[in-house]
Amino acid sequence: MYGFEEVTASMSRARVARRIAAGAAFGGGGIGLVGAATVGVVLAEVQLAKRSVGAGGSSAPPVADGLYGDLGGSDLAAGGPLRLTLLGDSTAAGQGVHRARQTPGAMLALGVAAIAERQVRLRNVALPGAQSDDLDRQVNLVLANSSAVPDVCVIMIGANDVTHRMPPTLSVRHLATAVRRLRTAGAEVVVGTCPDLGSIEPVYQPLRWLARRVSRQLAAAQTIGAVEQGARTVSLGDLLGPEFKANPRELFGPDNFHPSAEGYATAAMAVLPTVCASLGLWPAEEMRPDVSRNEGFLPVARAAAEAASEGGTEVAAAMPTGPRGPWALLKRRRRHRIPEDAAVGVADATPGEQALRKEVGVTRRKR
Repeated sequence: MYGFEEVTASMSRARVARRIAAGAAFGGGGIGLVGAATVGVVLAEVQLAKRSVGAGGSSAPPVADGLYGDLGGSDLAAGGPLRLTLLGDSTAAGQGVHRARQTPGAMLALGVAAIAERQVRLRNVALPGAQSDDLDRQVNLVLANSSAVPDVCVIMIGANDVTHRMPPTLSVRHLATAVRRLRTAGAEVVVGTCPDLGSIEPVYQPLRWLARRVSRQLAAAQTIGAVEQGARTVSLGDLLGPEFKANPRELFGPDNFHPSAEGYATAAMAVLPTVCASLGLWPAEEMRPDVSRNEGFLPVARAAAEAASEGGTEVAAAMPTGPRGPWALLKRRRRHRIPEDAAVGVADATPGEQALRKEVGVTRRKR
């Protein structure tokens, strides 16, 4: 059950998110995430964070495009490979790791291929440093060949919008337009919303509090904008919060900003069920809301606000618009911590790969 403070915070976040999403839909551009007076309080902390974050350096992400999936066993070629495309910023690109199969795209492709028992062709057009206004260019690349429209696209965007102070209404408008174009072309879309920048280790108070607040407000607004255009969303904010706090050296990469291979695996395991659900691959019993996990149908703004507070939470359109606006299904997908002994038993596999293999093995037995 939620306490009074949690409910109040959720309702407040829902109101702000609804205002931002409405501004994005109707052309408004002046709705800010926080008051201008707050900016002066954190200027010194911003400079400290800029000097600290990224001190370890970060090279270009590895290229992971290609075919994934075992060629043996069942007829994996039936119907041709599934097409999975990633769009977004450095998180989608996998910046911070050194091997292609450690990127979130590769891990998702491996997971989908194992569950679908079908090969997956991965393409990644994400650009490190990208803001939401780059999504138009990325979607142009994705849809350039009308005969090769992806079966599912995963978008991870938002962190750079916050750090570069892009107006949130503009940010959400770009995202909603990208989702609409991809859905119109026939692709399923899953959006990993803005991560919690308050979890970044070199960020100090009061900037940490501000970063967390701004990130969650943008994530909630992204959820509304994306779901209303036919996407499913997965909150990445708090997903990396508690685990990153407990294991910052393990789950952050050497630049202290981007996730490590284990961090990307944690995010991939949270997004994988939603990607599979969008393709009709997830077990039927997992599709029904579980009231014991506080899942259920809510007005989309309320669902968006609650999802922004708990990582790994899925929001998808569920009902026609009613007196309280569009309704959505909120699902708290089960995810698993990467086991400490994950390196045992599978030769030359990363911990993330093994955790994904273990999870998809359970899923395949359920189907």
